[in-house]
Amino acid sequence: MPILLRRRFGISNTVNQFSTVYFKFFLKNNMQTLQRFENRAFDALRPLNITPNFTQNAEASVLFELGKTKVLCTATLERNLPTWLLNKNQGWLSAEYAMLPRATPKRTKREAVKGKQTGRTQEIQRLIGRSLRACLDFSKMPGFQFLMDCDVLQADGSTRCACICGAFVALKWALLNALKNKVLEENPLIDNVSAVSVGIVGNNALLDLDYKEDSSCDTDMNVVMLGKNIVEIQGTAEGAPFNRAWLNRLLDLSEKGNLEIQNQQNAIFK
Repeated sequence: MPILLRRRFGISNTVNQFSTVYFKFFLKNNMQTLQRFENRAFDALRPLNITPNFTQNAEASVLFELGKTKVLCTATLERNLPTWLLNKNQGWLSAEYAMLPRATPKRTKREAVKGKQTGRTQEIQRLIGRSLRACLDFSKMPGFQFLMDCDVLQADGSTRCACICGAFVALKWALLNALKNKVLEENPLIDNVSAVSVGIVGNNALLDLDYKEDSSCDTDMNVVMLGKNIVEIQGTAEGAPFNRAWLNRLLDLSEKGNLEIQNQQNAIFK
């Protein structure tokens, strides 16, 4: 279970005054001082909408909307493997990520025009690939590779998390079609994969940060889960370091959010 916590946990002077019991009391009362957009509760997701079969050419496609963040995820299944996997009795999955020029308030240049991907793009698409690979048993899809394409149409925070959530739905849809059409003999799917952001804004632990909250947070964290188990944590103290009590609170929030997302993922297939 890879854990990316880029700074060592510290203990702030404010939080260190409280025991765990008083810390929870402190946290609860400070939540009331923050006014989130549209009066959203500190532990609430933004409105979530999943539209399958959004485009017609890919094996599966999904428009995933989380608040104002909108991403298009498509799945392609090929009988083809990377060269380093040739002659091995297994399958593979890789992912690509891109953001449209006007996904943001100010236009950004296409990376194709620049001639290279940014470090951010490379880091995000590797995260998406790692996250989705966690949900597959590659021994059950020998010789096949899924190529996941995630394109941000509109960005308002948590684009990487939205891509992971939407790409999972596209992946599952493509898998079901492949099984139905006898392309694959066994179902390699292990469990749902989802991801959600959490963070500390002021003295408030928040679930599912939008761009405004993300850009002003003291701590920013993305948590990827396979069912109820953690796949990856990315967390940084952008401002003051945070202690274990804050970390536990953030992980509790992320689990709540991830399980809610997984329930909505599952509802698409009923």
